[in-house]
Amino acid sequence: MEDHPPGFRFFPTEEELVGFYLHNKLEGKRNSIDRVIPVIDINGVEPWNLPTLAGELCRGDTEQWFFFTPGQEREARGGRPSRTTSCGYWKATGSPGYVYSSDNKVIGMKKSMVFYKGKAPTGRKTKWKMNEYRAIQVPDKSITSIPQLRREFSLCRVYVISGSFRSFDRRPSENGRVENRFSAAHAKHAARIDGSSSSHTTSHLEGVHTATLTEPGESCSTNWNVNYNEVKLQEPLWEFEWEQFNWV
Repeated sequence: MEDHPPGFRFFPTEEELVGFYLHNKLEGKRNSIDRVIPVIDINGVEPWNLPTLAGELCRGDTEQWFFFTPGQEREARGGRPSRTTSCGYWKATGSPGYVYSSDNKVIGMKKSMVFYKGKAPTGRKTKWKMNEYRAIQVPDKSITSIPQLRREFSLCRVYVISGSFRSFDRRPSENGRVENRFSAAHAKHAARIDGSSSSHTTSHLEGVHTATLTEPGESCSTNWNVNYNEVKLQEPLWEFEWEQFNWV
C-alpha cells in the first residue's frame, strides 16, 4: 500500500469492523483485506509481540491493532476456546455486548478481555486488552429461526490504554447526544443573557434545574432548563436471549 500522509490513522468503528471487514472475510470476498487486518492465532502470540505483526495500516500505531483469528477446532465440537499463551492468559471481563448497525440492527457480538501474566488464577493483570468480535448469521424471515454466531473467524482488536487514547466507537451514544444538547442549550442561554446585570441573571435563572458536566481534571456547575422526559433510548429492532448463542 502507498504511504499515507502525516496524521493518517486506521480508526474504524465497530459497525465497520463487523459489517464490512469481518463480513467480507467470512464470505471470502476482498482478499486484499488481509493486508489491512492479517490472520493471526491470537492465543499463540504474546500480546506485546502483536504490534509487529499488524497490518499495513496499523504499523507504527502505539495504541491499537486489528487481527482476524480462526476459530479453534474444539469450539466446533462445542468446547470452550483456549485463551492461554506461553506467558499468560486472556480473561473475559463483563458480559458480551451487541454491535449495532447505523439503522439500529444487531449485526454482531463483542466480548472484552484483559491479559494476565502468569498462571491462572493468580496471574498479574497487564495493560493489554482485547475486544473480540463475532458476526451474527442473519436469520431468514421465519419466526422460529434463532440467530447463530459465525465461528469460522473472529475479529480481534488488541489495544492498550494511554494518556492520549481516544474513544473507539465514534457513533454518538444517547448520553453523548444528551450532553451535546445540554452544551448547545447552555451556549444559547449564555448568549441571550450576555451583558445583563447580575441581579437580572439571578432572577432569570431562579428555579431552573441545575446539572453538572465534568471534564477531566476540572468540574463546573451550570444552570439551564432541560426536560429529561424528552430523551428516549432506542431499543434494538429484535432481541434474543444470551443463552441462545452458546457464547463461550
